[in-house]
Amino acid sequence: MKRREWGMGNGERRRPAVVRQPYAVALRGALLPVLVALVATGAWAQVRLPYGGYVYPAGARQGTTAQVELGGQNLQGVSAVHVSGEGVQTKVVEYVRPLNKKQLRDVGEHLRVLMRQRWNELAGRPAQNPQKADNKEPLPELPDHPLLRGLEKKSLKELEDLRLKLYDPKVQPNAQIAETVIVQVIVAAGAPLGMRELRVQTPMGLSNPVRFEVSGLPEVAEQEPNALDSPAQAVDLPAVFNGQIRPGDTDCFRFRARKGQKLVMAAQARALIPYLADAVPGWFQATLTVYDAQGKELAFADDYRFNPDPVLRFDPPADGEYVVEIRDPIYRGREDFVYRLSVGELPFVTRIYPLGGKAGAPFNVALWGWNLPVSSVTLVSGTEGEGIRETAWAWPQGLSNRVQYAVDTLPEALEVEPNDEATKAQKVTLPVTINGRVMKAGDVDFYRFEGNAGDEVVAEVIARRVGSPLDSLVRVSDAAGQVLGFNDDYEDPSCGLMTHHADSYVTVRLPRKGTYTVQVLDTQQHGGDEYGYRLRLSGRRPDFALRMTPSSLQVPAGRLVPLCVHVLRKEGFEGEVEVGLAGAPAGFSLTGGRIPPGRDNVWMALAAPAQAAGGPVAIRLEGKAKCGDAVVTRPVVPTEDMMQAFAYQHLVPSQELAVLVTQPLRMLPPVELVPPAEPLKVPAGGVAQVELKTLRGGLPPNVRLELKGAPEGLSIKDIAPTATGATVTVTVEVKPGTLKPGYVDNLLIAIILEMEPRGPQGRAGQKWRVAAGVLPAVRFEIVK
Repeated sequence: MKRREWGMGNGERRRPAVVRQPYAVALRGALLPVLVALVATGAWAQVRLPYGGYVYPAGARQGTTAQVELGGQNLQGVSAVHVSGEGVQTKVVEYVRPLNKKQLRDVGEHLRVLMRQRWNELAGRPAQNPQKADNKEPLPELPDHPLLRGLEKKSLKELEDLRLKLYDPKVQPNAQIAETVIVQVIVAAGAPLGMRELRVQTPMGLSNPVRFEVSGLPEVAEQEPNALDSPAQAVDLPAVFNGQIRPGDTDCFRFRARKGQKLVMAAQARALIPYLADAVPGWFQATLTVYDAQGKELAFADDYRFNPDPVLRFDPPADGEYVVEIRDPIYRGREDFVYRLSVGELPFVTRIYPLGGKAGAPFNVALWGWNLPVSSVTLVSGTEGEGIRETAWAWPQGLSNRVQYAVDTLPEALEVEPNDEATKAQKVTLPVTINGRVMKAGDVDFYRFEGNAGDEVVAEVIARRVGSPLDSLVRVSDAAGQVLGFNDDYEDPSCGLMTHHADSYVTVRLPRKGTYTVQVLDTQQHGGDEYGYRLRLSGRRPDFALRMTPSSLQVPAGRLVPLCVHVLRKEGFEGEVEVGLAGAPAGFSLTGGRIPPGRDNVWMALAAPAQAAGGPVAIRLEGKAKCGDAVVTRPVVPTEDMMQAFAYQHLVPSQELAVLVTQPLRMLPPVELVPPAEPLKVPAGGVAQVELKTLRGGLPPNVRLELKGAPEGLSIKDIAPTATGATVTVTVEVKPGTLKPGYVDNLLIAIILEMEPRGPQGRAGQKWRVAAGVLPAVRFEIVK
């Protein structure tokens, strides 16, 4: 894995979930006590956006009501939890603050007395007065906390479990998941099946999305004790088992099964939380083990091909009860080691062939797998052009696993055997996309084509990106067998969930007119029916993909909020991309939507309508650019910038861009940008000025202006009132020797409110800063 340095900035979330300059905070009277309460030690305090770390249970069945806990950070003042899609409603039950050190000491005194009392009861000795510690001093008052309610009625086992939960030395404190919100989730009977996104709303903003699944199966939550030797009651299948793995924990579920059943056991762990910033390898790596009633191991799985979430097929050898165990292989664990384990005669697709088809028309693929009611299906490619798609099928047995496939605009061809030697190479005509398979260990597929001197040929394999276990290598040779180019692993930055980029990509320029061969093989010397691939042979096709961060935005009515759009350039595309709204309610607009040639990302500003909305709205953006002779349109995919294992960054796609429009700001005086001639000319090593309209008297003393997402070397030098007192000029300076003439970008001015906290939390010299949005983006150019 290579470390990718994506531009981190305001509003982008990764773990640790620290936002350096939060924006779009609605300042209302009721918010001030919350802001004061969040003031931290130091000269400057920051208001932080809410962060969602996990939800447990991470799913619910159609037509049921479930109570879940959502763990995270900065969740105080939670007012709502929003769910993407239709058919799911939520109600906030309670915010649970983590216990502080004093409260933990007080709870410890209660536990010591109560546990001694339970031991005395078991031994037949007189019970100790639970209201006194060692019969000397009254016990301290307990805080109101869900874990402590009914404490005096808990059994010895329950008290021991609570003591371990609160004081386990193996558990490392983690501020990102220390707070909890209890939420009631109501799922309608007809709610669509599949994964959803939950977002928490607080006065500080809208959180990142957390994954939650709507299922059609009975849901079972773990009940401690549930170790292998515990007398857990057996359940009938199918079912979805839900749990959390703590340090050293193993969770076991007992079920009834019959001989002849074809059971599928599919775990979801990384599928729920793709990346953990402070865990290696960066996710909960679950393992599954199946035992019979006597404790004999019958089956084991620690992954599914290259997917860390394990899946296994289990055929019960006899009627009876069995146990499935799930754990971490090195016995790690904490609250966000959440899992869902689906068990039953469920439909599971193990492979399809071909792995895609031509864009713009439906095409048929054959299916293989377990408990499938059909052997082929028709896939719809859509009209978005080439790319990777994903689908699942709802059958009477349940919803299948999700399956990826690829579509392309080139002519399609199928591999024709035998083609495992250069002399038997299959003849193809370029451009073409070939669907093939490495059918056995050591197999090599050969293709030959005719080319001209100077032709540039791209050979690209798509396999891992659509679920094939193939670890490909592609090699291009001339008629004499001289290798012109080869490649093993090629990183596709648009695939934010991939950690092993095993697909291949190579570009060669043909030295002469003649016949050339292309070889495809598996570098691990594996093969089989499931080792499919799509081989693209064509000239270079300049193209691009678009991503944006973050995928949750909150903006006061009538104001603007910043967002960052990344362009992933492909095969030599260096042109300008025009980004705009593709689907948004009236009143939204985007400024600064042009990404200059050669640039990888640009900060833009999204303006909200003048009226607040009742909840988040889903907004779509798209980008257009000229690629060759054609103008192409690509969607802007909302993503979360997530950290993996302390070091690696990934842009992980979200289902939607959720924007919450809140009540307008009342504490901020009007500040408007006087549109300059675009682009604003800024001399290299010099200064330029931007004019703002304000109230007479200029900016209030507690208002600061800062540049948002500015490149190194660009800064605000001075802010001065004009002679009329109703406008101010902002002088922008370019540090000599930094930005060169021809550099084009957006100038984004952020408005910061500085406030001095009052009351017991306030300290001399202490201030807190609230980012109150940005001004419309101004396009600028560095000139000589």
